[in-house]
Amino acid sequence: MLTRVLKKAAHYFLSKALILLIFICGSITQLFAEPVTYQDGRILIGKKLLILNDSLNKFTPEEALNATNYYSSKDNVPNFDISSSTYWIKYSVVNRSRYSHILLELEYALVDTCNLYRVIDGKPVLLQAMGVAQKFNARKYKYPDFVFDIDLGRDSSAEYLLKIKSSEQLLTPILLGDMQSISETQSTKDVIYGILMGILLVMMLYNCFVYISTKDRSYLYYVLYILFIGLTQITITGYSFKYLFPGSPQWFNYLIILFPSLAGVSALSFMRVFLSTRSKMPRFDKIAVLVMILYAVAPIIRFAGNDNVSSRFIDISGLGAVFTGLSVASYLSFKKYRPAKFFLAAWLIFIVGMVLFVMRNLNVLPYNSFTNYTLFIGTALEVTLLSFALADKINIFKKEKEESQAEALRQAQINERMIREQNVLLEQKVNERTVELRVANEDLQKAMTDLKEAETQLVESEKMASLGQLTAGIAHEINNPINFVTSNIKPLKRDVEILIDALNTIESVGLSEAATQEKLKQINDYKMDIDFDYLKTEIDHLLSGINEGASRTAEIVKGLRIFSRLDEDDLKKADLNEGLDATLVLVNNLLGSRIKVIKEYGQIPLVECYPGKLNQVFLNIMSNAIHAIAKHHPEDDQGRMTLTSWADDKNVYISIADNGTGMDDNTKKKLFEPFFTTKDVGEGTGLGLSIAWNTINKHNGQIKVNSALGEGTEFVLEIPIMH
Repeated sequence: MLTRVLKKAAHYFLSKALILLIFICGSITQLFAEPVTYQDGRILIGKKLLILNDSLNKFTPEEALNATNYYSSKDNVPNFDISSSTYWIKYSVVNRSRYSHILLELEYALVDTCNLYRVIDGKPVLLQAMGVAQKFNARKYKYPDFVFDIDLGRDSSAEYLLKIKSSEQLLTPILLGDMQSISETQSTKDVIYGILMGILLVMMLYNCFVYISTKDRSYLYYVLYILFIGLTQITITGYSFKYLFPGSPQWFNYLIILFPSLAGVSALSFMRVFLSTRSKMPRFDKIAVLVMILYAVAPIIRFAGNDNVSSRFIDISGLGAVFTGLSVASYLSFKKYRPAKFFLAAWLIFIVGMVLFVMRNLNVLPYNSFTNYTLFIGTALEVTLLSFALADKINIFKKEKEESQAEALRQAQINERMIREQNVLLEQKVNERTVELRVANEDLQKAMTDLKEAETQLVESEKMASLGQLTAGIAHEINNPINFVTSNIKPLKRDVEILIDALNTIESVGLSEAATQEKLKQINDYKMDIDFDYLKTEIDHLLSGINEGASRTAEIVKGLRIFSRLDEDDLKKADLNEGLDATLVLVNNLLGSRIKVIKEYGQIPLVECYPGKLNQVFLNIMSNAIHAIAKHHPEDDQGRMTLTSWADDKNVYISIADNGTGMDDNTKKKLFEPFFTTKDVGEGTGLGLSIAWNTINKHNGQIKVNSALGEGTEFVLEIPIMH
């Protein structure tokens, strides 16, 4: 019984121990993968890697080395997609080759952090730190990919820890190789990429010259597409970091997104122009514009610091561009649009190359030389086919042009025949029309002659009217001072006779023998009889009146001389203030006692002008102002006419303002038209302001009118100082 119990207990503990042993073995398998045995050439070691996902980016190398949640890689090329995690890769190497110096290569250029540690005495020791976040010149081996020294002697082994992190699609094709095999592979890559860049450069330059010759926008977009797709290819392979920005990792990180974005925008722009999607497929054209906007947003997001999001935007935009290009090219090819067939063929080749490249990254296809270069071969073939498409488009245009020219020649021949047939009819009609035009021309000439005669008569009438105003003003003004003289002659003659008699009487008194007192009394009595004191005062007043009349007569004559200016056909320098005063003398009879003249003259230079003609302008404007004031203020004495003058460096300005009736906008528009007047019939000819306008234009000046109905009018004359 005891033996049976012991057997059962032993069997129980044995089964539990077996389960525990299996668990421990599994854990050990996870912690210690099969070591990589290196013998010769370049070998992928992806399936012999242990991988740790540090999603919080918190592990130190010691913590990562001792972590227990590693998992074994199932792929030759582990693909971590776009992730913000840090990945720790652990592996062991046994060197069975003839080389004491072997290398580790990470054949992927877009890794931000790539640090290699060797485990010595259970602790990770950093061998070398690399990545696109550091300057390219800091690398020992100047390859676009990352190459590390293993420093493992023959028939020896070691454990290594690799830390990687990337903001882009993260692939880890990790290889072991000797110096010769790796350098030969890098040289081959340099040659292949050099050939690709040479093809793209030749195609770009060729199509650039074609664009300069044809000015066809499709060639410009195609050149830009070649440029940016080439820059994209050398960027994702690391060559732009090596040759263009070795000391600027920040720029390289930004251009990883910028170049694909510009390549996508230029490709869609080329498609829209080359296939005329705006007119042929407007809905898909709008989709293409939306995809271009997505492409443009990606660099902005990268610049803002969201690297992972910007990479996703590029992926989404790429899918949209592929869908749009295939849809448009397929539909137009089905519609027998010849350029679309070339575009579809080129687009399909590019897509096939890209699909093969992606399938390699996803481990669907093996990682080898062919799958490594499918994307670049597809790009070269696509660019070449698109160039053929553009050349074919030129041939199509040439053929269409030849057909158009042939059609134009046929139409020209038809038109020539029709023209010959119509020439006879046209000649007859032209002769008939010529006779009619001759008769009409004679009638028109007669009418123009009559109109000129009428205009001449009206101008002469206006001149005579002005002359009549001038004559009436002069007659009125001269009559006043003459009245002073004529009315004072008789009283002066009488007073002088009395004065002579007084002198004779005083003389006779002075010769008598009477006493002195008596003589004085007689003299004083006589002076009182003749009112001698008043007599002297009256003589003074009479002489003063005669003097004032003579002075006013001289002033009127001077004003008449200034106003008339017999030399008005000659340019001469004149004082416009003096001309205003002379004109005021002539309109003094029109002003009366109810209109007040306010003079605000400034210091103005002499003006090179026709003085007589300008005085006529002043007279016409003042006459209209007086008429407007009298009409607006017929009974009161509130009428005001203000004369102002000022000057600047080039012009003299004369302002004649009144507070008369004013004008509305309709009247102002017609103000300077010949024969237009607001006066009653018989009061004016309507030529005064028209003549004033022509006179100011003759002086290269301007007339500005400021007026409001019921508030008055201001004429501002702008006259150049030098004609």
